[in-house]
Amino acid sequence: MYPKSLMELIERLKVLPGVGEKTAERYAFSIMEMNTDNAKAFAQTIMDVHNKIMYCKVCGNLSENEECEICKNTQRNHRQIFVVQSPKDVVAMEKTGEYQGTYHVLNGLISSSKGIMPDDLNIASLYERLPQAEEVILGTNITMDGETTAMYLDKVIKTKYPNILVTRIAHGLPSGGMLDYADEMTLAHALADRRKMNR
Repeated sequence: MYPKSLMELIERLKVLPGVGEKTAERYAFSIMEMNTDNAKAFAQTIMDVHNKIMYCKVCGNLSENEECEICKNTQRNHRQIFVVQSPKDVVAMEKTGEYQGTYHVLNGLISSSKGIMPDDLNIASLYERLPQAEEVILGTNITMDGETTAMYLDKVIKTKYPNILVTRIAHGLPSGGMLDYADEMTLAHALADRRKMNR
């Protein structure tokens, strides 16, 4: 039996995705074997994530300021909005270097089975941006919930703003695929081959 403090650290680590008993033990021993300065810096980094990171008031992406770096960048095309599920999708797309517009992070998907409805997502602030938009690219994952969310947004946008071009990322991504797991080439092709949503 490990000492109480070590056992508690192991239990804390087990809440992380994909971390079982053995992996948690290995991580716990690595943390325990750090020198004091590294351990303090490690703990401070965790606290900084909780204390400093917020959601961008414009797009919903992660940021340490009211507006994220992408929204503040005047070189980006602010009339083009790429709608994604999570901040990880923004990072995945940015790695391709192919997209120069802005983003809107929903922080979830519509899912009737999970009780997640449009009002539960970051959609209201998207509507506020639409009067200045020329194109909205729907980049939700190619899953049941992703398609449901894309169709909902497509219908609402076309009803309120019929002059906005609404496109959907091409199925260069496999069905059931997640943006943040796709390689950069696949994402680049998916963006280049996006299609207009059917009315």
